[in-house]
Amino acid sequence: MHCPFCAATDTKVIDSRLVADGHQVRRRRQCLACSERFTTFESAELVMPGIIKSNGNREPFNENKLRGGFLRALEKRPVSADDIEKAINTIKSRIRATGEREIPSDMVGELVMEALKVLDKVAYIRFASVYRSFEDIREFGEEIARLEK
Repeated sequence: MHCPFCAATDTKVIDSRLVADGHQVRRRRQCLACSERFTTFESAELVMPGIIKSNGNREPFNENKLRGGFLRALEKRPVSADDIEKAINTIKSRIRATGEREIPSDMVGELVMEALKVLDKVAYIRFASVYRSFEDIREFGEEIARLEK
């Protein structure tokens, strides 16, 4: 690790601890050349599979799109930011756990719907109405009836 103050390559770790629910390591370091102290964060780099869209196009996984879908569905709903982040992290873990290099976009959509069904039923119906392209009020009613079972 290079010192951010003098660019020396010799540093020593003074303290290490887990942060972010054990997904990161925070290290306090000291430069052996200039004695300045600084903090680094270490986390595993996990590659997400690519997404195959319904039209056959391929694109890289985009966490911002996933988060945007959640936020639109949950707009003005009583769900905490922590619960949203946990749901997003759970979906990412489930996607990674497939072990595939590419997955279909409808798999991601179904995972989002499962998470929203647990988080907030109104948000679930909002997302489902767009995701499944509801045409009329009857389809809303059918989905609400399935939700109540």
